[in-house]
Order: sequence, then structure tokens, then C-alpha cells
Amino acid sequence: MKLAGQTFLVTGATGGIGGALARALAQRGARLRVHGRDPGRMAELLRTLPAGTLSLLADLSTAEGRAQLVDFASSGGMVDGAILNAAGGHFGLFEQMRPGEIEKLIGMDLIAPMLLTHALLPKLAPRGQSALVLIGSTLGQIGHPGFAAYGAAKGGLRTFAEALARELGSEGPRLLFVSPRSTRTAMNSEAAKAMNAELKVGEDTPEQVASTVVAALERDRPRVQMGFAEKVFIRVNAVLPALVDRAMSGKLSTIRRHAGDARRNGYP
Repeated sequence: MKLAGQTFLVTGATGGIGGALARALAQRGARLRVHGRDPGRMAELLRTLPAGTLSLLADLSTAEGRAQLVDFASSGGMVDGAILNAAGGHFGLFEQMRPGEIEKLIGMDLIAPMLLTHALLPKLAPRGQSALVLIGSTLGQIGHPGFAAYGAAKGGLRTFAEALARELGSEGPRLLFVSPRSTRTAMNSEAAKAMNAELKVGEDTPEQVASTVVAALERDRPRVQMGFAEKVFIRVNAVLPALVDRAMSGKLSTIRRHAGDARRNGYP
């Protein structure tokens, strides 16, 4: 897909990956409509984007916010592409999560993008002329302790994207699903960062994720998993899950310690 001159909607643009995505698309000559929740970060982001970039502040966890986004996406004509990047995160022991936290996370990371996809599909140009990108996570393909609810949401989103892409077939927009590995953004709590450092988990920058998404759009790659080691681990998990069980059990005490720190210190 040629990006120059195309109009793209990017949700969650006031976050690390979303901001990097907006800047990467602008560098390719795309016109932008960016969404976020933080007014200060939105003002900072707009200073780095071309004049004429349209912006919206809305809470996508609410029906009202989603309706605002759909109206925003179609104002001034159809968008050529949408990247549904807005999401929440959670690191901690599942048994220590409050029911409201579980509902909020599943709502934001799975239900909201599904509902937005349903509303945006009629607003996108026909196949070959438009694209819809959903952002997943490696944790949606590997059941990792400390990320049970988050992994469930991202795993559900992956299955949804795969099924919908097959359902659309040659009709509708191209549907792309990109799964980053751990990324250095503010969404990761200090407890999660400390665990990643101790376990020597590989991390990417938001700019690396944005570059991968842009390349997937330009090369029309429907499924992208970031990280070589992560790709191998996912394949082993699919074929020999007991092997991964044993590998995870050896790290469990470390994961539990940091996950407990997350709850004690009030991290999301």
C-alpha cells in the first residue's frame, strides 16, 4: 500500500507506540487524524506533526467516546486506513486483581477494538484501497504468568482479527495484525520493567514497532510477530506446551515477586 497522500486514523496516539506511528506515517506523506486522551501529550504530539493534522480527545472505553471517534474518522470523507492502537495494560497476579479491573481491561483491549472495527468497516474504502491494523502482543500467544487478563484480551483480539480477515476475503479493507514484544513505553509499570530486566526479556522502542507496522502496510503483510526469540517460543508453545510450562516454572518465583510488588505499589 502506498502511504503518501493517504488519510490514516491512529488511536492511542498520545501513547508511546501511537505517537511513533503517527510520526512514521507523516514521514511517509500520509495525512493524519489522531486520537488520544491526554490534552498535554496531544499538544506535544501535534507540534511534531504536519499542519492540518486533525485531533480528537475521547475515552474509547465508553460508547460515547467510540461514537465520537467514528464521527471523527468519517469527517471530511473516508479514511484510507485505521490503526486501532489504543489499549490498556496490567501486570500482576490474577488472583489479586479486582473484578472491575478485569472488566475494564477486557473492555478496553478486546471489546472496544471489536466494536470500533464493526463501526469503521463501512467507513473504509474497498479492498486494495484501504487497510485496518489491529495491534496485538506476544502475550496474546504465550500464556505468561502475571499477564493472564491482558494475554486473554490480546489473544482474543488475535483470533478475532484472523477470523474477520478470512470472513472479509476479497471484500472490504485489508486487515493486518501486528504483535509487538515488550516495548519501552509508559504503559509498562516499574514492576514489569524490573522483572523484564531481571529475566533479560528483549525489548523494542516505540519507533521500532512503528517501523514494523509501516513496513507491514507498505508490503501488505497480514500477520507480523516481532522478535526472533519470541517467534521461536510461540512455535514451541504450540507444539510442545509442556516444555514451555517447565521453562516458565523456573521463572515463577521471580515473576511472583515482581507481580506482588506491582499490587503493593499500586501499579496498573
